[in-house]
Amino acid sequence: MAEVSAGLGTGRASVGAILDFAWTASEFTATEAMAGTSLTRSTAIDAIDTLVGAEVLRELPNARATGDYRAGRPARRFALSPDLGVVIGVDAGDTHLAVTVADPLDRTLVHHRTELDPTQSAEARRATIVERMQAARSEAGVDADHVLAVCVGVAAPVDRDGISPPHPQGFWERTNPGLAAALHDWAPVVEVKNDAQLAAIAEGTLGAAQDCRDYVALLASERFGGGVVVDGHVLHGAHGGVGEGVVFDHIVGVGSAFGLRYALQDQARAAVESGEAATDGSLGRLVADGTVEPRLVLTLAASGDPDALRVAERVGATVARVVGVLGSMYDPARVIVCGAVAESVEPVLAAARRILPAELHLPAPEILASSLGAEVVSVGAVATARRAAREHAVPLLAARRLRTTA
Repeated sequence: MAEVSAGLGTGRASVGAILDFAWTASEFTATEAMAGTSLTRSTAIDAIDTLVGAEVLRELPNARATGDYRAGRPARRFALSPDLGVVIGVDAGDTHLAVTVADPLDRTLVHHRTELDPTQSAEARRATIVERMQAARSEAGVDADHVLAVCVGVAAPVDRDGISPPHPQGFWERTNPGLAAALHDWAPVVEVKNDAQLAAIAEGTLGAAQDCRDYVALLASERFGGGVVVDGHVLHGAHGGVGEGVVFDHIVGVGSAFGLRYALQDQARAAVESGEAATDGSLGRLVADGTVEPRLVLTLAASGDPDALRVAERVGATVARVVGVLGSMYDPARVIVCGAVAESVEPVLAAARRILPAELHLPAPEILASSLGAEVVSVGAVATARRAAREHAVPLLAARRLRTTA
């Protein structure tokens, strides 16, 4: 409530309280608003009428108009205006770009996911991201001044100003090519965040950590990276580097920050090349085709194929080592494996669960597969933009409209 009231200025605490209540109340009456805010009836009604006048709330047809009226005076009902604006969430991964335009509450208006060329220059990548965002906004039929908040997830550590530190090979500068500056004028609130941190927000908002205060969302498809939540707070760090995957380059038994896609491919090829897996078996034929699709390896393992199960067991040992490091560092109750690979990764996780207790002295965290699939970062970006709209952009919008109508 403090954030809302601050945006509305001195003397607007009751208006802020009603606006804060309206976000979670859907449709409501003045009596329900009184109960939810502890305001007196007259104060609640005055605040509601103020927000209706500013077109931040709208008054709905009463019970008589909707045919639900029985007896007595029908109660007035209210809801947030559907015309407040939109939020934009972006998942700008190394090899993909997803742009989502959504309303501030629960509806997705436009969502597009496309592939990106990982060799693209920083300048070209920045131009592509801005172009795709403009196209999505246009498709949603939204003017530039109706964007309330923007959140972009990138495959790099990001400080609180949206800037990534330099990387020895320039990777972070390319994956976050000055987006905070490029998008500064897009909305009252523009945030650039690490993709794993957004995955953690997604899991806590809609995923497997909704009832958990201590967990790690482990992005694992392309590269390992952890979004860490301790005592209900997403950990950040001075440069946004908490959970950065480069640590796994130095862990015996992991050896690289490259994720499960590459681990599955490498182990499948190694099994066939060593003769452990028959070249005329199902796994051997996958390897002979040239491109080892990790999902097909996992499908074979789930069906009981012995060669694929051995691959899953070995990759599971890698996951157990990764989770063991995270468990020793952050003591999570859960580690949620996220990304496109999550929907079929159960054979690997089953092996990891058996191996994990030997990897750490603390009680082993529960290992779960995310249900949010490849869109987990997009979900987190939209959730973060919606929170920014609720806490900052809409109160500022309300304050501006109230000054105009005063």
